[in-house]
Amino acid sequence: MLLRIFTEPQQGASYDDLLAVARKTEENGFDAFFRSDHYLVMGENDGLPGPTDSWITLAGLARETKRIKLGTLVSSATFRNPGVLAISVAQVDQMSGGRAELGLGAGWYEAEHKAYGLDFPDTPGRFDILTEQLELITGLWDTPVGEKYDFQGEHYQISDSPALPKPVQQPHPPIIVGGAGKKRTPALAAKYAAEFNAGFRGVEVTETLFQRVQAACTDIGRDPKTLALSTAHTVVVGKDDAEVKQRAEAIGRDVEDLKANAIAGTPAEVVDRLGQFAAVGSQRQYVQIMDLQDLDHLDLIAAEVLPQVS
Repeated sequence: MLLRIFTEPQQGASYDDLLAVARKTEENGFDAFFRSDHYLVMGENDGLPGPTDSWITLAGLARETKRIKLGTLVSSATFRNPGVLAISVAQVDQMSGGRAELGLGAGWYEAEHKAYGLDFPDTPGRFDILTEQLELITGLWDTPVGEKYDFQGEHYQISDSPALPKPVQQPHPPIIVGGAGKKRTPALAAKYAAEFNAGFRGVEVTETLFQRVQAACTDIGRDPKTLALSTAHTVVVGKDDAEVKQRAEAIGRDVEDLKANAIAGTPAEVVDRLGQFAAVGSQRQYVQIMDLQDLDHLDLIAAEVLPQVS
């Protein structure tokens, strides 16, 4: 199982905070640094110093790291014009030497849309937008140099586009699609994604979601083995029970709740919990780190958990 560090900077983090975590991620041998794509804090936290744009952040990190993958879990289709997003991701892929990955979803957090003047259609409308964006973005990337790309959808129209720039990765940067939708989500993942993420759910539900998306692959004649499967959870690790409790309290969470609904405990307990998700098919775990100042936490995970699961 690959371990990928996953951050939530809308809860309060500067670029320098994220850079420190990304450098520690690379230093410690983790596979990737990912961040959420949100513009508004959640909960009672003040969110200071305020939101940072995900793709501007990743562009900076592309030049300040050398090995780790860089991506979003996930960008919202309601945030950006898909043509502009295709350019941004392709540029980050170029700047990083081919390390960008695009997690793209329909969006869900209505309050951030109101806070920054973004349209927030109903759920079917957002999935219609996501569907068009996935087709349009991959269409732009996959158009051979020297040819033009056209797209006529309900929400987006493109005419005579040179479809530039091209990303380094071919055919294009990996796309991640995730969620618990019963029909449209697995169908979109099967058609467009390199990875399906069943984040923040228990083992049994995760297994059901994996089986559903694999069936969607079979339905369109795609080998299910070509779709990577991943999970994401808040992770709290301590060398003993006292340190686990200390780290849980630092992020305002109860240890027992974390153990039941996320991943928490001593290294041995966390390895066992990760093994449960691996047993139902998870190949990649997004390790959600909420306290970005606690770099010792990443050191512990790298030393005591990573070697046992990778």
